[in-house]
Amino acid sequence: MLKLKLDLHIHSVYSLDALNTVETIARRLNTLGFDGYALADHDTISGFQEAKTNSYNLSFIPALEVSANNAHILALDPVEAVKPHLSMQETVDIIHDQGALAILAHPYAFPKSWANYEHVKDAHFDAIEVANSAQFPYGFIFRLNMILATRLNLPITGGSDSHIPETIGRSYTIVESESNEAEDIIKAIKLGRSSVGGTSTNICEWFSKKIRKKNWKYSQSQSSIS
Repeated sequence: MLKLKLDLHIHSVYSLDALNTVETIARRLNTLGFDGYALADHDTISGFQEAKTNSYNLSFIPALEVSANNAHILALDPVEAVKPHLSMQETVDIIHDQGALAILAHPYAFPKSWANYEHVKDAHFDAIEVANSAQFPYGFIFRLNMILATRLNLPITGGSDSHIPETIGRSYTIVESESNEAEDIIKAIKLGRSSVGGTSTNICEWFSKKIRKKNWKYSQSQSSIS
């Protein structure tokens, strides 16, 4: 049995609000001693092919962060993108119909999401993301997430929710898997062979993301004009 350290929630430039290139993600995780990651861009799987061919020695888990109504949902190993802005239940059903794993991302991350226990219970998630570096205040929200996962008796995951290189790997999942293949990693998560760790993104990094993204958009607009 392998014990793998994975960041299961990273965004790349294929998300409209992220600055990480696929190559940057792979190099950063290798430097930090990670075994793999999930590329979970917002409502798109456009980065999959690049990530598959440029992950170096890392395990790559295809993923997607779906913007459902009042919730963000991670799909691990989706076949195609899922239409955003559907209900939580509809979104999970579509993910399951694709044979993918449905994970409730950052359950308590107002204003993006604030979990309703009964709604989450009825949606039949496969796991709950309890460690997410972008949640504030980190320790308090982490405990709320753990309480939710425990009440539902669901496996737990963690990820950085990184949009800039500095925060890649900030939170993570430890998975006990039979191999480093995505299929076995996902199977291990579903069976509850996972634990989490990490810390939060600090406020300076959060503002840095906003400023740098604004500057990047401006430079792109100037390039198109010239």
